[in-house]
Amino acid sequence: MEFNDNKAIYLQITDLFFDEILMKKWKNGDRIPSVRELAVNIEVNPNTVMRTYSYLQDKGIIYNKRGIGYFLSDDAYSTTLKLKKEEFVKEDLPQIFKTISLLDISFDDLNKLYQEYIQNN
Repeated sequence: MEFNDNKAIYLQITDLFFDEILMKKWKNGDRIPSVRELAVNIEVNPNTVMRTYSYLQDKGIIYNKRGIGYFLSDDAYSTTLKLKKEEFVKEDLPQIFKTISLLDISFDDLNKLYQEYIQNN
C-alpha cells in the first residue's frame, strides 16, 4: 500500500477497509486480518493498525472477540456506507459543485456523462 502525506496513515488504512466493505469483498460477520497480520502485509507499525482498529470499533464497524480476532459487525456495510456518504457530502461535493459551476456544466451534461460511465463500467 502506498501512502500519501496529506492524510494520517491510520485513516488511509480505514479507507482501505471501507473500500473492501463497500465493494463487498468483506461481508458483515467476516473475520478480518489480525493487527500483526495487517501490519506485516501493508508494512506499517502495528500501533498504527491498532489505531485504525480502535477507530473502526468506535464507529461500530468492527468488534473484537477476545482471543479469536476481529470481525465485521452485523451492520458494517450500512454503517460504512453512511459514513462515506457523509464524508463525500461534507468534503468532496462542495469542490465538485464549485468546479461544475466554474465550467458551466449543466446537470443534463452531468447526467449524460454519468450514464456513459455506468455503461462502460
